Amino acid sequence: MSRLTDLLRQAKLSDPQLGAALEEEFSALMKRRSFGLVFERHQPEAVELPHQRPRRGSKVRILSPRGETKKGDPKLWRVAKIEGSRAQLLELNAENPQTQEVPLEDLVVVAEFQDTIYPGLVETGRVERGSDKPCHTVINGENFHALEMLTYTHRHKIDAIYIDPPYNTGAKDWKYNNDYVESDDDYRHSKWLSFMEKRLLLARELLNPEESVLIVTIDEKEYLRLGLLLEQIFPEGRIQMITSVINPKGSARTGRFSRVEEYIFFVFIGNSVAKAWKNDMLRPSETKERKVRWAGLLRNGEGSRRSRIPSMFFPVYINEDTGKLHSVGEPLPADQDISQIEPPENTVILWPIDGSGQELMWRLSPTSLREYFEKGWAKFGRRNPETKQRPIMYLQSGQLEKLKSGEILVVGHNNEGALELEFKDSIGTRQPATVWNSISHSASEHGATFIKALIPGRRFTYPKSVYAVEDALRFFVKDKPDAVILDFFSGSGTTAHAVMRLNKQDGGHRQCISVTNNEVSADEQVKLRKQGLRPGDPEWETLGICDYITKPRIQAAITGLTPEGEPIKGDYKFTDEFPMADGFEENARFFTLTYESPLAVKHNRAFAKIAPMLWLRAGARGKIINSLGTRGWDIAESYAVLENISDTEAFFEELSEQDGVGTVFVVTDDDSAYQMVARELPEQTDVVRLYESYLQNFEINQGVML
Repeated sequence: MSRLTDLLRQAKLSDPQLGAALEEEFSALMKRRSFGLVFERHQPEAVELPHQRPRRGSKVRILSPRGETKKGDPKLWRVAKIEGSRAQLLELNAENPQTQEVPLEDLVVVAEFQDTIYPGLVETGRVERGSDKPCHTVINGENFHALEMLTYTHRHKIDAIYIDPPYNTGAKDWKYNNDYVESDDDYRHSKWLSFMEKRLLLARELLNPEESVLIVTIDEKEYLRLGLLLEQIFPEGRIQMITSVINPKGSARTGRFSRVEEYIFFVFIGNSVAKAWKNDMLRPSETKERKVRWAGLLRNGEGSRRSRIPSMFFPVYINEDTGKLHSVGEPLPADQDISQIEPPENTVILWPIDGSGQELMWRLSPTSLREYFEKGWAKFGRRNPETKQRPIMYLQSGQLEKLKSGEILVVGHNNEGALELEFKDSIGTRQPATVWNSISHSASEHGATFIKALIPGRRFTYPKSVYAVEDALRFFVKDKPDAVILDFFSGSGTTAHAVMRLNKQDGGHRQCISVTNNEVSADEQVKLRKQGLRPGDPEWETLGICDYITKPRIQAAITGLTPEGEPIKGDYKFTDEFPMADGFEENARFFTLTYESPLAVKHNRAFAKIAPMLWLRAGARGKIINSLGTRGWDIAESYAVLENISDTEAFFEELSEQDGVGTVFVVTDDDSAYQMVARELPEQTDVVRLYESYLQNFEINQGVML
């Protein structure tokens, strides 16, 4: 541009009038010219909805006959009329539109990304082991539409997004408009950029502008274009790219260097910073890490018999199902037999008895032990799966002195309330480097191997190491025990798994929202089509990524059991080491994205589908209010829904007795009635009007995002 500027200057000197005219035209051209990353923005994407029944007015495609493997008709049609099992169609986007009549079963409903959608959710399963902790959620659906749905439930509320998008290798790893993008596609790169841009624009709406982070992994195929795209979409963000070794053995490239790494972009939003840790991810820690020692509560050795100090022989009760502390009992008289003690219902007794059956004593009195448990100075060890017994450990006076002096620091609490402790000189203050080289990040050892252990016999291509995802997130959420993390390319569910590990390490209540589709692999699709199957058929859907991999993987990680009910073999390693069969004290719910009629929503006929979205918006804790019953209102742990405005007195009375309700949804078309309810609620309550807020959100979205 500097050369053109010089020529314009020269033209103005020799002919001011010509120079001025050229400068004016050049200025107009400059306003139309795009700088930075320039790419072809392709026609809007479309997604096929095999579970949606075609209706009059539906946009559809005609499927290939059953048994054929070739692609179906790419043209779009509008359903003009339905008579019995057949539909009359009118061709769309054609100068001379054709008409034809086809069986309904040969049609699939299509949603283009330019269309306004009104999403809902249907629950398809759950696993609950985490008491009152919030739920991790898995959403089966097109991720662009799922992101649109999340703008209603989580706009500006996401603390971290971790995504591992398609790398655009040309090996049928992703689709654009229902077609695999091959390596010889002339528009391969611009299709990928168009695909990513739409989703990243929505992701920007979800991230907390005050402090959050976007983490995107990529390889050499698209890292340059991705970097430019991120700069355009997040001009206010601070972007850094790191190199991470994920395949130490190397991936062969004929005639080129063997590839061992991938790249990770971090987009720092607002006040977000990468916090220091115990190593810099490049080199092993130079100092040997010291561990805080917890002593066994069981006294042994000479002079430890029960008869010596009977007041130190007493029962400790733990919950039979969870293993958590129930209560600390009172000492037994010296002559009382332990068989005479009846434990509280659904509890197991821990006695100070050694492996040979000798009755010994505890090192703390009942009063002191209760205080230690309350302060987190006592904790339980690993549970014996057969006897359900657990050892008890406690901090001796020397360790408590170091805790008081600051030599030992509290870095968190475990899920049973015990302190997580580190020596001050072991807690790293080392900033992470821009090159990560950790054996724990190897995808083959800690990605594919995990899939084999959790869901034996099921295969997933290139899963991430759970420790790699865990480490990337830790730098940003370790001081946010209630962080909300999103992965909208969730694949096998590694991000949710990593978040559960982070929670176990410090007793956190972080939750992960995972979005994936139920796509069947390209090779599997050919086999299924030859069998006469299509998307939407139960036999087809069973093998989709969400139902076959993601959901069972997350369920197995929580329960510690394979889909066949067998304890998972193997141990977790590195930061937190324990048997995989222990599972996690976490909750998860699984949903499928639906597409609702705005008329049905407005007239309150789609409440059951909207209900999970209200629960998500309120924090994803406790029950989902699926029905308002005869009262016309209901109250859950974190939110309430009121439709029957004429019975607000009873509603407010019950609401006043509930703690933790932060959101109230009011179903009304009457603005004065809505305002009346809002005035009666505490000032800090988030009051939301249905269905006005829902409908407006998705109508407005369409004009902003595309």
